[in-house]
Amino acid sequence: MIKLSLLIATYNRAGRLIDTLESVAEQDAPAAQWECIVVNNNSTDDTAARFEAFAAAHPHLNLRMVEEHNQGLSYARNRGIRESTGEYIAIIDDDERIVPGFISAYISLFDTEPEAVAGGGPIVPVYPAGRPSWMSRFTERPIANTMYLGDRVREFPEGHIPGGGNMAIRRSAVKRYGVFDISLGRVGTSLTGGEESDLFERLRLAEAKYYYTPKAVMYHIIPAEKLTMDYFSRLSYNIGVSQLRRAAFYRRVWRTRAAECGKWVATAAIAAWFFVTLRWSKARYLVLMRSGITRGLWSEARRGGQAAV
Repeated sequence: MIKLSLLIATYNRAGRLIDTLESVAEQDAPAAQWECIVVNNNSTDDTAARFEAFAAAHPHLNLRMVEEHNQGLSYARNRGIRESTGEYIAIIDDDERIVPGFISAYISLFDTEPEAVAGGGPIVPVYPAGRPSWMSRFTERPIANTMYLGDRVREFPEGHIPGGGNMAIRRSAVKRYGVFDISLGRVGTSLTGGEESDLFERLRLAEAKYYYTPKAVMYHIIPAEKLTMDYFSRLSYNIGVSQLRRAAFYRRVWRTRAAECGKWVATAAIAAWFFVTLRWSKARYLVLMRSGITRGLWSEARRGGQAAV
């Protein structure tokens, strides 16, 4: 009986996908209890061939690949959900590694916490090229989506949600609250997002409960190309665009923009502290992040539109 389906959407990251699958193959949960579905979202590299070779080398595991031709992360994840059979669904990305107890941790959560409709675990960043000197805990979050809330299972505190690359949900909750909004999320190499935040906002409005799961640890591999100023600037702008799209849908654009003005006060105070303590690069990137998000929030993008990159 398949208790949990693990979904991985992928796009032109064959090498990184295989690294991710290596950690999937190390899971301590009985192989009969879970499946892994890789959704190939129009990759033009050798993703399909390398997956076939990996699956052939691990015949004891329930691994399969499906294709989704509509471009976009939300399309791919929704296809994975439709193809899956597990009572529980876990979602990771193709640039991660998970600990051996990852799948068993989520199975245990849902088996022992009947009120939990969803869950999320720790996200630990890994920097193969080294963590850059300009990075602070404020500027690390949008790049690595770091998450650590302690070592015990508990409800997520108000204002926190699971990271998109480390989340799980009951199939019954998907049927009740819906899947990922296809007008949100990354498309190809674009940097828009917000689909996970949208899903968890629906859960919050329904007063559904989602739990922090400390043993479901994921390591997020951050390559050097995601640590450039150009990438960080584009990412920050598209965070703002994504927030604007969601705000437009929920009819709270001016409230969101007002909150952004308040965040500038905190940003200025923190940047000033970095400056007087001679951490100029940290101050510079913090202001760059806030500026980009603000520009995105004041752009003309709307839900369903196209964001500039």
